Amino acid sequence: MTVPASSPATPTAVLFDLDGVLVDSARVVERAWRRWAAEQGLDTDEVLAIIHGRRAAEIVQKFAPDLDPAEQVRRITGFELADDDLTLIPGALECAAVARRGPWAVVTSGGRELAAQRLATVGFPAPEVLVTGDDVEHGKPNPEPYLRAAAALGVPPGQCVVVEDAPAGVLAGRRAGMTVLAVTTTHPADALTQADQVFPGMDAVAGYLRGQARSEAPRV
Repeated sequence: MTVPASSPATPTAVLFDLDGVLVDSARVVERAWRRWAAEQGLDTDEVLAIIHGRRAAEIVQKFAPDLDPAEQVRRITGFELADDDLTLIPGALECAAVARRGPWAVVTSGGRELAAQRLATVGFPAPEVLVTGDDVEHGKPNPEPYLRAAAALGVPPGQCVVVEDAPAGVLAGRRAGMTVLAVTTTHPADALTQADQVFPGMDAVAGYLRGQARSEAPRV
């Protein structure tokens, strides 16, 4: 599926997920959840299997419903904030350079403090709009985070392009009525089949976005 054609009044908006799309935080995230799972006596593999793309509070509620989710999220977030083993995903800056020609946003399941720290650590430019897990009632795969970003940008959902790496995020974008591009930085292609297109990395996404930008440029 191609990106929907846009009018000059409502240009196509690009909405990026954060972890696994812009920032490689996999080592940090997995170390934090391994530590938490071990503390709770949980099966680490079962916990790690669902952590990507979902809000931490929902994961805590699933595996430890007897614990206060807010308190546990603060603890897990503390583990992650203390670990700066973060790198920029190759091609992320190139994607941002194209996206910044129009409305764009970052939409993450993580908290605002964590998102700001990660973007600053890798030197990624501050987005026009940042929607985090702190800003929504329902996290991915619910469409609320992406719909909130579109509303903040003033762009109809049908003219938004989502870039995701996790099945939950792909589903959230589709439920929001947006075009979804997936990258295989975290999950294999066969786990991302609900995306409109799947790419091997953000370099390939950058090339795709540049092509779309050229096709949408007004002809003189």
